[in-house]
Amino acid sequence: MIIVTGATGKLGRRVVDRLLERVPAARVGVSVRDPRKAENLADRGVRVRQGSFDDPASLAHSFEGAEQLLLVSLDRVGEQCVSGHRAAIDAAARAGVGRILYTSQMGAAHDSRFQACRDHAGTEDLLRACGLPWTALRNGFYASSALQFLEPARRSGAIALPADGPVAWTGHDDLAEATAAILAGEARFDGPTPPLTGPAALDFAAVAEIATEATGRPFTRTVVPDGDFREQALAHGAPAPIADLMLSIFAAARNAEFTAVAPTLAELIGRQPASFRAELERAWAERP
Repeated sequence: MIIVTGATGKLGRRVVDRLLERVPAARVGVSVRDPRKAENLADRGVRVRQGSFDDPASLAHSFEGAEQLLLVSLDRVGEQCVSGHRAAIDAAARAGVGRILYTSQMGAAHDSRFQACRDHAGTEDLLRACGLPWTALRNGFYASSALQFLEPARRSGAIALPADGPVAWTGHDDLAEATAAILAGEARFDGPTPPLTGPAALDFAAVAEIATEATGRPFTRTVVPDGDFREQALAHGAPAPIADLMLSIFAAARNAEFTAVAPTLAELIGRQPASFRAELERAWAERP
């Protein structure tokens, strides 16, 4: 059986959908905090069990019978994130899971400027030490993050953000397709994969040009000092840790941590991954 955590989230839900195109529903299970949100999956024949990263016993139960476990990284930062992953990895070992696949990130490193990448590096260390076969999916930086940064500019056309560097923005749909292909046995990796990225690394100056071409309206890129950006984020209600986390993305981009572009994602999905322009046009068409 293939068990997927976070199956009601943005990535996990897509992975399950793509997986069900490849294997019978009886081979798929999900571990979710709230099974009510996964009733549609249960109706499709997927095994749904409650599992909380704060309740290791529930995880061991929800992982029961797993030949493979997809551990979707938690939406937490720092020790809270790594400790939750530790609980899941320990539960997987107790449940006799055959292999763990973990949604890591390109740029995962202990010295990254971006806290999430340091958390991914810490989790990969736990996987190395757990005694189970494992794969770390080094996913490209989600294009949805760039679109969130662009949201204030949709009406004004002014992209006012800290200094950055090129980032290989990558779509959730393509990453979900690749993950499902690996889980279904169409490819295999031991340890970290090569970067699973979109087709190009772009800074926000290039993004401004793409937005201009896609909409026919002018978009301009201006650089906001880090301190001013942080103050603006706080003024708009962001907690200080979140403001610092957002700022660290730009620091890591300036440090060239997300520039790698590799062919692996295209090879896994059998086509060129979606361009950032395609991701932008689709997102803005869905939410005009």
